[in-house]
Order: sequence, then structure tokens, then C-alpha cells
Amino acid sequence: MELGLGRKTIIVTGAASGIGAAIARLLAAEGVAAEGVGGLVLTDRDAEGLTQIASELAAVPVEAVAADLLDPAAPSAIAVAAVARFGRIDGLVNAAGLTTRGSFRTGTAEIWDAVFAVNGRAGFLLMQAAIADMMLRGAGGTIVNILSMNAHCGIPDLAIYAASKGAMLTLTKNAAHAHMANSIRVNGINLGWVATETERRIQTELLGKNWETQVAATQPLGRLVSADECARLAVFLLSDASTPMSGAVIDLEQKVAGAI
Repeated sequence: MELGLGRKTIIVTGAASGIGAAIARLLAAEGVAAEGVGGLVLTDRDAEGLTQIASELAAVPVEAVAADLLDPAAPSAIAVAAVARFGRIDGLVNAAGLTTRGSFRTGTAEIWDAVFAVNGRAGFLLMQAAIADMMLRGAGGTIVNILSMNAHCGIPDLAIYAASKGAMLTLTKNAAHAHMANSIRVNGINLGWVATETERRIQTELLGKNWETQVAATQPLGRLVSADECARLAVFLLSDASTPMSGAVIDLEQKVAGAI
């Protein structure tokens, strides 16, 4: 299968670890910028982790941008860095996100504002910047938003998070239909419980050191979805091989969180 990544510049947020890092690694392995044009723009608030992944992918042109998406100026700075280094934006992966817990009993205005700033506002502004560059050049492009099964309903403790992912799900479809005629494709992936470094740290604190084994036993497949499985789908959606798919939101999970 020809992915057509050889001349592309792709931004990946949340790239220092977890799903973002898995996507960055697979993009490099599948030949992004292999034809001597383009590269990866990797961004995260974890500057040390970002330096490590950039060093790991040294065979690919990489622009590492340490940025905290709580800052409303961060999305523009990331897009400016991409264009300054590579001259264009061909793809965007919104993988960064906050999973701060907040239910109807425990949620606060502060939690709402922070979660929506990162999961909603930053994603929107990055999409806006990418679409603007794509339209300016008349070249089209692809956007993949990492969403959540919680957007369908959501477990009680993640009410605010679920709402933020529901907002991004709507924006995914809105952008896809608004810019289909511009050859800009926008798709999303709804994830559930994924075995990432961050998830292991969070759940070990909440549920104990055997949480992954316990949760895996409750899943139809007897295991959790992996970051690499998400990366494979994300890279396919970013690639020319997925043309003309746009406006699709794919559930990459085994059940709907909060519905049972």
C-alpha cells in the first residue's frame, strides 16, 4: 500500500509520550519526508520527553516545539514554527489532551476551563492554522483528531472530559464538511482505555499496581487497545491511502464508556 508520506510535513501534539509518540515513531518508520521534503513538527509541554523523542527520530527532519496548550498563544506558535522550518503544513494530529477528572458532583469552573482549553480550544486553533495554510497553498491536507469513547456518554468521573471530547467530535465533522471542497480531509479516532505510560501512572495511583490485568480481564478481547494500534489507524488516515475518507469518526475500542 502506498501511503504517500514522502513529501509531507505533519504536526503531532502530545508527542513526548503515549499515543502521540507512537504516531510520530510510525510516521518516521513509514517514510514521512523520505523524499527530502517536509518533516515532523513534534510538540508537547514535556520538554525533556520531547527532546528524547526528537533524538530517537534523528533520521527524520524534526522540529521540536515545547509548548503548553493551556496557553492560548501556543497553537499559533506551533504552526508558525512548522511553516518557518518546512514551509508548509500537510497534516496535523491533535493527540494532546487533559484527562482531569470532574463529575457533576466534583467538577469545578477551573477544571472545566483547563480541560476545554487543551482539549477543545487548542485543538480548534491548531486545526484553524493548518486549514489556513492548506487553503493558502491550495494543496489540501489531512487532520486526525484523537477523540474518546467518552464522547458517546462518558463515565461519571469524566463528565467534563467527555464534554470536551464531544466538542472535538463535532468540530471534526464540521471541519470535514466545511473544507471537503478544499481537499482537506478531517477524521477522528475514538479511543477508550489505552495502555500508555501516562495511563499506567494514573491508574496505578487510583486502582493499584494490578489495574491493567484487572481491567484487561473485563474486556471482550482480554486486553487493552495499544498505542501502536491507534498509531496504525492514525497514520493510515493521514496518508493518501485513506482518500477520500473524511468526516469519519472511528471507534477503536471494545465498548462504550459509561453506557454499561
